Amino acid sequence: MGVDDGHTIVSVEFEVYGHVQGVYFTKYCRDRALELGLGGWVKNSKRGTIVGKVQGTKEQVENMVNWLSRAGSPGSKIERCELRDFEYLARQDFRGFSIRF
Repeated sequence: MGVDDGHTIVSVEFEVYGHVQGVYFTKYCRDRALELGLGGWVKNSKRGTIVGKVQGTKEQVENMVNWLSRAGSPGSKIERCELRDFEYLARQDFRGFSIRF
């Protein structure tokens, strides 16, 4: 199987900048991730950003990154979404998707 067959499991950490706290961003993020079948977590950072980690197929993760970069929760104003620590995994580390505090 090729590396990009759509079933490859990838993991990436994200940080979303802009007006993203106080607008239920973490709740919508979790709902979206569960809808897509992703594993991981999300939380508000002390810097006023949203941080988290998503794991799933490359396609699912790209879909989520799109949402994090453009859509967000109603009332949010996203400036940018930065990604770091992109990696390929044999399998997801996370079962389900949680909001951390």
